[in-house]
Amino acid sequence: MTAPSPIAPLLAVDGYKHSHRQVYPEGTTRILINWTNRSNAHMPESTHAVVFGLQAFIQRTLVESWAPFFTADEDLVCELFEQALQGYFGPNHIGVDHVRALHRLGYLPLAIRALPEGTLAPIGVATLTVENTVDEFFWLPNYIETALSASIWHPSTVATKALEYRDLMEDWAARTGAVPEGIDFAAHDFSFRGQSSIESAAAGGAGHLLSFLGTDSMPTLDFVDRYYPGENGMVAASVPATEHSVMCVRGAEGELATFAQILDVYPTGIVSAVSDGFDLFKVLTETLPQLKDRITARDGKLVIRPDSGDPVDIVTGTVHDVDEAALTDPARSHEEKGVVELLDELFGHTVNAQGFKVLDQHIGVIYGDSITLDRARRIYERLAAKGYSSDNIVLGIGSYTYQYMTRDNLGSAVKATWALVDGEPVDIQKDPKTGSGKKSAKGRIALHRDETGEIRQTDQASAADEDTSLLQPVWVDGRFLVHQSFADVRATLRRERTERAARRAAASA
Repeated sequence: MTAPSPIAPLLAVDGYKHSHRQVYPEGTTRILINWTNRSNAHMPESTHAVVFGLQAFIQRTLVESWAPFFTADEDLVCELFEQALQGYFGPNHIGVDHVRALHRLGYLPLAIRALPEGTLAPIGVATLTVENTVDEFFWLPNYIETALSASIWHPSTVATKALEYRDLMEDWAARTGAVPEGIDFAAHDFSFRGQSSIESAAAGGAGHLLSFLGTDSMPTLDFVDRYYPGENGMVAASVPATEHSVMCVRGAEGELATFAQILDVYPTGIVSAVSDGFDLFKVLTETLPQLKDRITARDGKLVIRPDSGDPVDIVTGTVHDVDEAALTDPARSHEEKGVVELLDELFGHTVNAQGFKVLDQHIGVIYGDSITLDRARRIYERLAAKGYSSDNIVLGIGSYTYQYMTRDNLGSAVKATWALVDGEPVDIQKDPKTGSGKKSAKGRIALHRDETGEIRQTDQASAADEDTSLLQPVWVDGRFLVHQSFADVRATLRRERTERAARRAAASA
């Protein structure tokens, strides 16, 4: 069995960090670093990034991970650290005196200032800064960079990507008369099994839940309770659903019996059944007709889940971008019609206020394999072209979206921009000729709203600038000064979206 290592946080760094302390200028007493999402080149639809994940990082890493270090015996900590360095570097000049001094201090002498989580920060604007508060520990802000970066880029990027889906779904709901309240469940997080770890599934899943309520990533519930506690209301929800082991255990000949058992076990409410174990179109045209009366008599909805093939074609059919006669030709094959139209033929539909068709309330569709933003858009486009509203489909957003990303999606990076050396301020700026996109901010940083309400950054900020900056202290010398509930983060994001929409409307007027 293992116990928390007292030196684990000392090793939660890139190896080269250990060699930096001794090569700063003599007399260095302060270092200021910042986190900035520098580019949306890989996510061009996101002009802003959702600020998210810092509070969890502080509690989990700066508080919980460092606790064993401060409670362990000082000599044991130094001995273990020296052993680790010897095994890694061989003979070295790093030493342990700085570690011993930190242990004796008894806390991390850092001040973290940040935008409220849930803020929509324009690309290129710093969302947080870290600075040491005790001269001797000038090396500490950049020392925690690696852990900071590894902890927040993913939940923040997922939250930003989820917002792209939310924007898309609200747009198509407005176009096709879909019920706005249903958008909370229009995207369901299916990404857990494809994430790099349980921890990343939990953190990324929380990013998804800033814009939606549907998820199958249950570790996120514990993540929210631990790191964003409070009166959070409904954090997430799901429904009973089957997997292929359930649907295939009786073989193809037993598929009807399996569907019948599902209806027996769940006589009311929403239940989802994966339907492509053998022949999806046989299920739609042979199995379900035999159960139609039972399905329509239920107080609830049976949701059909295709799980293979091209998502756009499976849901909407392979015939598209043709004239009305070809699009409605009754001679089309099952594949050419697609799942939604075939269910409409069997169960019927109503027509909403904007004239779009909505499947009978007892039947629905969810598709969660290889969904991307582009595929989602094309599904909605094709459904609308056939006269169907966007709420005829729920999309499962999996790891193909939420894990198929890197820190480069938003160009996220930590850079030092200011130091105090021999009592004199030094403005630091990275400006490589071979990479203009990596140019950093310069000096101390302040953020303010301009006349439109947009956030603007001031480099080489004065003390007066910083006093009124939107970057406010959230954690200083081991203590939280600000603590947000998950409900508060959600509310902040909703408010930010409303204000962003108003700015865009004003700009286009």
